[in-house]
Amino acid sequence: MSNLMMSLETTDPEQTEALGKVLAKVLQAGDFVALYGDLGAGKTAFTRGIASHLAPNDTVSSPTYTIVNEYRSGKHPFCHFDMYRIENEDDLESIGFYDYPEDAIFVVEWCEKIPYALPRNYYRVNIEKTKGEDKRSITIQRITEEENQ
Repeated sequence: MSNLMMSLETTDPEQTEALGKVLAKVLQAGDFVALYGDLGAGKTAFTRGIASHLAPNDTVSSPTYTIVNEYRSGKHPFCHFDMYRIENEDDLESIGFYDYPEDAIFVVEWCEKIPYALPRNYYRVNIEKTKGEDKRSITIQRITEEENQ
Protein backbone atom coordinates (compact mmCIF):
# COMPACT_ATOMS: atom_id res chain seq x y z
CA MET A 1 0.00 0.00 0.00
CA SER A 2 1.13 3.54 -0.67
CA ASN A 3 2.32 5.90 2.02
CA LEU A 4 -0.61 8.29 2.46
CA MET A 5 0.74 11.75 3.12
CA MET A 6 -2.55 13.64 3.27
CA SER A 7 -6.13 13.72 2.12
CA LEU A 8 -8.02 17.00 2.27
CA GLU A 9 -10.98 18.79 0.79
CA THR A 10 -10.52 22.24 -0.69
CA THR A 11 -13.38 24.65 -1.25
CA ASP A 12 -11.91 27.00 -3.85
CA PRO A 13 -9.03 27.23 -6.36
CA GLU A 14 -6.93 29.26 -3.91
CA GLN A 15 -7.02 26.43 -1.36
CA THR A 16 -6.12 23.94 -4.09
CA GLU A 17 -3.11 26.11 -4.99
CA ALA A 18 -2.15 26.40 -1.31
CA LEU A 19 -2.11 22.61 -0.99
CA GLY A 20 0.17 22.43 -4.05
CA LYS A 21 2.53 24.86 -2.32
CA VAL A 22 2.59 22.63 0.77
CA LEU A 23 3.73 19.68 -1.37
CA ALA A 24 6.29 21.84 -3.18
CA LYS A 25 8.09 22.51 0.11
CA VAL A 26 9.10 18.84 0.39
CA LEU A 27 10.03 18.33 -3.27
CA GLN A 28 13.68 17.87 -4.16
CA ALA A 29 15.69 17.70 -7.37
CA GLY A 30 14.56 14.76 -9.50
CA ASP A 31 11.15 14.35 -7.84
CA PHE A 32 8.15 13.40 -9.96
CA VAL A 33 4.56 14.39 -9.17
CA ALA A 34 1.93 12.36 -11.03
CA LEU A 35 -1.42 14.15 -11.24
CA TYR A 36 -4.69 12.29 -11.76
CA GLY A 37 -8.12 13.83 -12.27
CA ASP A 38 -10.84 14.55 -14.79
CA LEU A 39 -10.97 17.62 -17.03
CA GLY A 40 -11.42 20.70 -14.87
CA ALA A 41 -10.57 18.86 -11.65
CA GLY A 42 -7.92 21.39 -10.63
CA LYS A 43 -4.64 19.85 -11.77
CA THR A 44 -3.34 23.14 -13.17
CA ALA A 45 -4.44 25.07 -10.06
CA PHE A 46 -2.55 22.54 -7.92
CA THR A 47 0.47 22.97 -10.20
CA ARG A 48 0.29 26.78 -9.85
CA GLY A 49 0.66 26.24 -6.12
CA ILE A 50 3.72 24.07 -6.64
CA ALA A 51 5.18 26.67 -9.01
CA SER A 52 4.58 29.50 -6.53
CA HIS A 53 7.27 27.86 -4.39
CA LEU A 54 9.56 26.31 -7.03
CA ALA A 55 9.47 29.05 -9.68
CA PRO A 56 8.02 32.11 -7.93
CA ASN A 57 8.87 34.53 -10.73
CA ASP A 58 7.08 32.54 -13.44
CA THR A 59 3.43 32.50 -14.50
CA VAL A 60 2.05 28.99 -14.87
CA SER A 61 -0.33 28.05 -17.64
CA SER A 62 -1.68 24.70 -18.74
CA PRO A 63 0.58 22.90 -21.23
CA THR A 64 -2.42 21.31 -22.97
CA TYR A 65 -1.29 22.38 -26.44
CA THR A 66 2.44 22.72 -25.88
CA ILE A 67 2.63 19.40 -23.93
CA VAL A 68 5.38 20.81 -21.68
CA ASN A 69 6.12 24.14 -20.05
CA GLU A 70 9.52 24.67 -18.49
CA TYR A 71 10.20 27.08 -15.66
CA ARG A 72 13.75 27.93 -14.69
CA SER A 73 13.49 30.81 -12.21
CA GLY A 74 13.91 28.54 -9.17
CA LYS A 75 16.73 26.50 -7.68
CA HIS A 76 15.96 23.54 -9.98
CA PRO A 77 14.31 23.35 -13.40
CA PHE A 78 10.59 22.69 -13.09
CA CYS A 79 8.83 20.86 -15.93
CA HIS A 80 5.03 20.79 -16.20
CA PHE A 81 3.75 18.15 -18.66
CA ASP A 82 0.27 17.43 -19.97
CA MET A 83 -0.03 13.85 -21.27
CA TYR A 84 -3.62 14.12 -22.47
CA ARG A 85 -2.59 13.77 -26.13
CA ILE A 86 0.09 11.12 -25.54
CA GLU A 87 -0.84 7.69 -26.89
CA ASN A 88 2.30 5.58 -26.57
CA GLU A 89 6.02 5.37 -25.79
CA ASP A 90 6.92 6.77 -29.24
CA ASP A 91 4.96 9.94 -28.43
CA LEU A 92 6.98 10.34 -25.23
CA GLU A 93 10.21 9.90 -27.15
CA SER A 94 9.15 12.44 -29.77
CA ILE A 95 8.50 15.17 -27.16
CA GLY A 96 11.86 14.53 -25.50
CA PHE A 97 10.30 13.36 -22.24
CA TYR A 98 13.35 11.28 -21.32
CA ASP A 99 15.84 14.03 -22.23
CA TYR A 100 15.08 16.51 -19.44
CA PRO A 101 17.75 17.08 -16.79
CA GLU A 102 17.85 14.66 -13.85
CA ASP A 103 17.78 17.54 -11.37
CA ALA A 104 14.46 18.82 -12.75
CA ILE A 105 11.27 18.52 -10.77
CA PHE A 106 8.47 17.03 -12.86
CA VAL A 107 4.76 17.70 -12.45
CA VAL A 108 2.82 15.60 -14.93
CA GLU A 109 -0.91 15.78 -15.65
CA TRP A 110 -2.86 12.81 -17.01
CA CYS A 111 -0.46 10.13 -15.76
CA GLU A 112 -3.14 7.50 -16.31
CA LYS A 113 -2.06 7.77 -19.97
CA ILE A 114 1.59 6.82 -19.22
CA PRO A 115 1.69 4.17 -16.47
CA TYR A 116 4.67 2.54 -18.20
CA ALA A 117 6.73 5.73 -17.88
CA LEU A 118 6.27 6.45 -14.18
CA PRO A 119 9.45 6.33 -12.11
CA ARG A 120 9.91 3.85 -9.27
CA ASN A 121 9.45 6.58 -6.67
CA TYR A 122 6.98 9.42 -7.08
CA TYR A 123 4.18 11.43 -5.54
CA ARG A 124 0.69 10.47 -6.68
CA VAL A 125 -1.92 13.23 -6.43
CA ASN A 126 -5.59 12.40 -7.05
CA ILE A 127 -7.89 15.39 -7.49
CA GLU A 128 -11.63 14.78 -7.65
CA LYS A 129 -14.53 17.18 -7.92
CA THR A 130 -16.93 16.84 -5.01
CA LYS A 131 -20.21 18.52 -4.16
CA GLY A 132 -20.18 22.14 -5.19
CA GLU A 133 -18.55 23.85 -8.14
CA ASP A 134 -15.17 24.55 -6.53
CA LYS A 135 -14.89 21.75 -3.93
CA ARG A 136 -12.18 19.19 -4.48
CA SER A 137 -11.03 16.07 -2.68
CA ILE A 138 -7.24 15.82 -2.94
CA THR A 139 -5.19 12.82 -1.87
CA ILE A 140 -1.40 12.85 -1.90
CA GLN A 141 0.51 9.57 -1.66
CA ARG A 142 4.20 8.75 -1.79
CA ILE A 143 4.73 5.73 -4.05
CA THR A 144 8.02 3.94 -3.43
CA GLU A 145 10.10 1.41 -5.31
CA GLU A 146 9.16 -1.39 -2.91
CA GLU A 147 5.47 -0.90 -3.71
CA ASN A 148 6.10 -1.00 -7.48
CA GLN A 149 7.63 -4.50 -7.47
